[in-house]
Amino acid sequence: MKNPIITSILLAICLVLSSCKDSEKSQLNENEDVIKDPTFSYKAYSHKPTDLVISRSEYANKLYGFWLAECIANWTGLVTEMDKVGNIGEIKTGDFYTREDWGTPDLPNIWSGDNPSDLSETIDFVFRGEGEVWGADDDTDVEYMYQYLLYKNKTSFLTGEQIREGWLEHMRHEEENYLWVANQRALDLMLTGVVPPATSDPEISKDSIYHNYYEMIDAQLTTEIFGFFAPTRPDVALKMAEMPILTTARENAKWISEFYVIMYSLASSVDQDLSKKEQTQWMANEARKRLPEDSYAAKMYDFVKSKYDAKVPWEQARDEVYTRYQVNQEDGYTITSQNIYCNGCFVGGINFASSIVSLLYGEGDLKETIKIGVLTGWDSDNPTATWGGLLGFMYGKEGVENTFGRKFSDKFNIHRTRVNFPNDGMDDFTNMAQTGVYIVDRVVQEGMGGGIDLDKDVWYIPSVELDIKPGN
Repeated sequence: MKNPIITSILLAICLVLSSCKDSEKSQLNENEDVIKDPTFSYKAYSHKPTDLVISRSEYANKLYGFWLAECIANWTGLVTEMDKVGNIGEIKTGDFYTREDWGTPDLPNIWSGDNPSDLSETIDFVFRGEGEVWGADDDTDVEYMYQYLLYKNKTSFLTGEQIREGWLEHMRHEEENYLWVANQRALDLMLTGVVPPATSDPEISKDSIYHNYYEMIDAQLTTEIFGFFAPTRPDVALKMAEMPILTTARENAKWISEFYVIMYSLASSVDQDLSKKEQTQWMANEARKRLPEDSYAAKMYDFVKSKYDAKVPWEQARDEVYTRYQVNQEDGYTITSQNIYCNGCFVGGINFASSIVSLLYGEGDLKETIKIGVLTGWDSDNPTATWGGLLGFMYGKEGVENTFGRKFSDKFNIHRTRVNFPNDGMDDFTNMAQTGVYIVDRVVQEGMGGGIDLDKDVWYIPSVELDIKPGN
């Protein structure tokens, strides 16, 4: 006959063991949803009380919001791209758009003759609904390529040779390749064997029509994403972005690109108790420290901010930017006297000034920022994509959807503009965001000396004092 006491003890032990197994199973099931890079070696890390802690899953949601809002802003901005560039030189486009033009018929741009945009008959948002596909454009495709190259090469810091190999593989070598000005010049040089950063060296092309291409806008729309790869650490982000920026830009165009990289990095450390208006203005004021005081980029920022602080309407601020920099050529901005096509409508300077108009006057409101960027003029898809992407990250996927009150396509076709990517160029924002998290894993562990806790699904980032210095 069995001893009832022993039986009770054995039953209790079984219950305890079963409970432990259920707990372990529950924990395992919970961790199955954690994003984990199968190609990366996660090392043990003892976090410090001063470490910054960031949720990886929440970051993935923010990166999804970045790609989604950048596409919305990019394609909406394309409706008015080069519709309005001023009235200097052979190309004259009349008065700039104002707030009253939103929703009205789009006007032709400088290339389209009498034809308005084929994206939208009116100046309005351009969406891709569920079941449709977002196409890549020059505001998203090079960023996509750099993310792909970082992951493929298992590095946080691309070399000039890695960049050249990536460009030659993924850019079409002949038109239509969706490359212009500095980007096209960089590819032309790479095809002859030149390796970045020499591709932006003014000395190489000082006696040709390309002598000023290092001042063009290109790096501003291809390198901001490096800020997201180094959350809270603009010092690391700038090191990561240095070679990609130098692929096409020097001096003011370089400093402006670094301004955007810094803002993207600071989006992870901004005080969440502040309003979106206060957050974006804090980030911009910090990034302003990167612009050398004697640069026209710094003076442009300060000029636009003075108009915003004085509560001048954004249309008036934009008009004064045009008069000050393209008509009067003040603060060392002498592009007009160079007599280049469309009075330098592709130059980084004038487009940076217009982007600060939409940033400050948009006050952290995603829809308003895009609207102002679309109507401000010049290369209007570029500032809208930059700020759409930044605010999309800050809002996150659901925040972007709620802002517009609808669902969107999550599909992305990189082969619209680039070539030789997996899956015939078809991707989706979830996978793109996940790849971004994998890149941050490596940056945190190898570039910052921090760690990753997969059980808690967080990054531990060593805290450092924010010390942004002028560029050189």
